[in-house]
Amino acid sequence: MENKFLVDSEFLSEEALHRKHTLEQYPESRTNHMAYLAGMEEISSDIRDRVLKEREAYEPEKYTAQDVMWALKKDTCSIEDLKALLSPAAEPFLEEMAKRARMETGKHFGNTVYLFTPLYIANYCENYCVYCGFNCFNHINRSILNPEQLRKEMQVIADSGMEEILILTGESRAKSDVKYIGEAVKMAKEYFRMVGLEIYPVNVDEYAYLHACGADYVTVFQETYDTALYETLHLAGHKRIFPYRFDAQERALKGGVRGVAFAALLGLADFRKDALATALHADFLQKKYPHAEISLSCPRLRPIKGNETIHAENVGERQLLQIICAYRIFLPYAGITVSSRESKTFRDGIARIAATKISAGVSTGIGDHEEKYKGTDAENAGDEQFEIDDGRSFQAMYQDMEGEGLQPVLNDYLYV
Repeated sequence: MENKFLVDSEFLSEEALHRKHTLEQYPESRTNHMAYLAGMEEISSDIRDRVLKEREAYEPEKYTAQDVMWALKKDTCSIEDLKALLSPAAEPFLEEMAKRARMETGKHFGNTVYLFTPLYIANYCENYCVYCGFNCFNHINRSILNPEQLRKEMQVIADSGMEEILILTGESRAKSDVKYIGEAVKMAKEYFRMVGLEIYPVNVDEYAYLHACGADYVTVFQETYDTALYETLHLAGHKRIFPYRFDAQERALKGGVRGVAFAALLGLADFRKDALATALHADFLQKKYPHAEISLSCPRLRPIKGNETIHAENVGERQLLQIICAYRIFLPYAGITVSSRESKTFRDGIARIAATKISAGVSTGIGDHEEKYKGTDAENAGDEQFEIDDGRSFQAMYQDMEGEGLQPVLNDYLYV
């Protein structure tokens, strides 16, 4: 399991290979992944312990068809019911789960689906995450957008009609520090009504600064909630520190952001246990911060430059559908985002059932939007983080959602 996702050696420099081999051969040289590093803010919260306890105790195979049927008959879904709905016993009940999920979605969201696009502004990274195309030892083209390039990218996206973006960076404070990200958010607010962030975790005061710059919500992928496996997949960098990453959403809420999003990268570990932990992480935080807007993403592993063989083993579209329907039944009020990692057919179908947010006009490279939509030269653009499956433009996605009988929404917030 430890070497399953390692980037192929021909894509690593001699220095990177030496570092990689040292980390693999001498695990005792690696930083304690459960111990905070200097400068990392530690908050007082019991949520992590509660989530990990439930995940550890979960035995998916013990649930029966009867457990699933009882769960589907109840008006509200308990943690035990969620465990049943995520179990193998629930797979024959996908149609019933989809009907229940569609009913819950209709009650809370009607037939609306929100459209947004991600904007990658830097791909420098200081982490060694063996499954990620941005990892610091992967030999890719690195790039960071300067203010002029940022403005061009934002103008191209805004001209397409989009009103919400998600700003993403690689996890490098040295190359894309908090001030740089804050300036990007300020600029984005000139073009878009909603601005989200998917960046490296920061402290409460830094989230407060980014919120003051205009950030509305924060997304953090925990990747896997299996702490032992997490240690072998994150060999170096600040991302290696499991508890600091886990508490990122709570620090963001303490910093004043309106909403937070959660995800496990499905396929890294036992996907049923990780799906349970993701849902409970969101639920426990929602109960602690009732004002917060909570949402979940459901990403599966995708191939990266340097390792085209990476994929989400044992997590097919049926299993993904099961997870998303279970999320909707357990958390009927939560947003659910389905990314362009998935196919057009799957995304169109799940938007009718449970998803509330869909990305469009997606590029996971740096500086690609201007090239994609204006035909400019982007030879200095940074490489992509992973391969996408659904590359539809914003206009095509809007039309397709209307064709599915859905109401595409660009933004429904009024700032007074």
